[in-house]
Amino acid sequence: MDNKGETLSLEEQQKLLEKYDPEAGTRKLGGIFGWIVFIGLLSFSLFHLYTGVFGMLTAQLQRSIHLGFALALIFLLFPARKKDRGRKHKVAWYDVILAILGMVVGAYWPLFIDEIVMRAGRLTEIDFYVGLLAVLLVLEATRRAVGLPITIIAIIFLAYAMYGPYMPAFLAHRGLDLERLVQTMFFTTEGILGTPLGVSATFIFLFLLFGSFLVKTGVGQYFNDLAVSLAGKRTGGPAKVAIFSSALQGTISGSSVANVVTSGSFTIPMMKKLGYKKEFAGAVEATASTGGQIMPPIMGAAAFLMVEFIGGGITYWDIAKAAAIPALLYFAGVWIMTHFEAKRVGLRGLNDDEMPNRKEVLKKIYLLLPILAVIVLLMSGMSVIRAALWSIVITIAVSMIRKDTRINFRDAIDALVDGARTALGVAAATAAAGIIVGVVVKTGLGLKMANGLLDLSGGLLIPTLMLTMVAAIILGMGSPTTANYVITSTIAAPAIILLGVPDLSAHLFVFYFGIVADITPPVALAAFAAAGVSGGDPIKTGVNASKLAIGAFIIPYMFVLSPELLMIDTTWYYLIWVVFTALAGMMAIGAGVIGYWLRKLNPLERLLGIAGGLMLIYPEGMTDIIGLGIFILLIVLQVFFKRDDKAKPQTA
Repeated sequence: MDNKGETLSLEEQQKLLEKYDPEAGTRKLGGIFGWIVFIGLLSFSLFHLYTGVFGMLTAQLQRSIHLGFALALIFLLFPARKKDRGRKHKVAWYDVILAILGMVVGAYWPLFIDEIVMRAGRLTEIDFYVGLLAVLLVLEATRRAVGLPITIIAIIFLAYAMYGPYMPAFLAHRGLDLERLVQTMFFTTEGILGTPLGVSATFIFLFLLFGSFLVKTGVGQYFNDLAVSLAGKRTGGPAKVAIFSSALQGTISGSSVANVVTSGSFTIPMMKKLGYKKEFAGAVEATASTGGQIMPPIMGAAAFLMVEFIGGGITYWDIAKAAAIPALLYFAGVWIMTHFEAKRVGLRGLNDDEMPNRKEVLKKIYLLLPILAVIVLLMSGMSVIRAALWSIVITIAVSMIRKDTRINFRDAIDALVDGARTALGVAAATAAAGIIVGVVVKTGLGLKMANGLLDLSGGLLIPTLMLTMVAAIILGMGSPTTANYVITSTIAAPAIILLGVPDLSAHLFVFYFGIVADITPPVALAAFAAAGVSGGDPIKTGVNASKLAIGAFIIPYMFVLSPELLMIDTTWYYLIWVVFTALAGMMAIGAGVIGYWLRKLNPLERLLGIAGGLMLIYPEGMTDIIGLGIFILLIVLQVFFKRDDKAKPQTA
């Protein structure tokens, strides 16, 4: 990408996706294998639509068929070597064999379920080899479709399960022999066929299909047009467009990297053209795109896992509702900091000739109806599966209003194929996550790690939260959010819960920091992808993104210390007060970090802003009063002690 502010071509976007998002690195197949993959992906989607409409199969059957489809398709689509990704590359003979073996693994439970159940956990020789094969295939499929980090973590957990007696004292356990390990991994619902894969085979797949159908209506471009119409003329307009459009894009994209490349190819050149530095432009897009995963009503895939992991009758709507205010604070924080940066360097908004026709934009406002429908359906108490199915139907119906948004038969087929393709990485990640969960359950590692964290932190809440945050960010470097959440929710979240924190607060805490890992150096995939679009330095882009997303490092502490932010056991008037002080705190911190508010701030004023903001954010009466005092003092200082420091426009 050069400095001229030109948008990326589709080919350039695809190259960036393949570089930073393992799930995008598929072969370009034609001929007989192209047809086989096409039919396989279509059948994958039709299977899930059928079971969604007529009722899910038993857990083992639904999950094993889902796994079989995913394994076979991954080995046909994803080459073994990274250098072959994205190329027109023939399917190697060994990949054909692996794909067939994947189908065998997927078909084993449906074909022999009665015999397996009758054996009550006792494995025959064939059972053992099929189970061992399932573990090996899942590891290799995960390496290809998701990446090496999560694969290595799964292997480490398997080794821990087998060599427990040789571990340090507090981690030691009796150990599992290979047969017991295989039995746990494939012949129970505690391993590969466990809850993570179960959620992938039900809720997540159907919502990915919903997102795929939405894309076919042209809603992605509409999000950009709507964002430009609403925010384009404001100070530093293109940055605010990026925030607005990426928050909307996040409702249909489960990948921050994909969101960065698709939305960023439009917003980053616009920001550079108006004078934002490359690294800052990339950081704005990376931060906003990453936040898309915490944006209700359709959050990242891990949010669906949370329903099952927390249990106790909690619904997906409970989680989406709880995440609403933290998401608002996150994007408000990014918006505030980009505004102050634009004021600091004197950046304008878009001119009239750079704005879309508002009347034309408003004519397509109906494209948002499917997203509103999801909210209404979930609020009405409808199951997640039914809500997803009806949302697909509503999307198709809404698309018929205008010719240029209409979904025809070919579009519908493409949406089914694209949705299934998107689901492959999620299926692999959740299967690998099942391996990790199985080891944790079988060895009692979760309780051991929770006690270990409490020992390290001295049983104090804030140090425990800080250790958990560091663990989540490290585990999230290069790993999908789904797998990160599974690990941290089974190992770290219990430590927080043992200190009296509500389950929902603890799980959202680790969920947030798993997402933030995408913009936290040294491995910040979303920031690196944004740098690929902007032409900026990847590490500097990551540092800027972390600075812009400072709210994401603070907000989780807020809702742990004050669960009222998640609308847990609170009153409306108290909730309004907490949100008000939090927003004021975000404004003060943003001014302190950027160094500008109504005018440029001197070092002392910046320190006061950050200190006052932190006090406002901490949910306690005395700190709120002190924080408000500092907040008012800063405004007074800026109004009555002005300096001649008019911002001068900068160039990229």
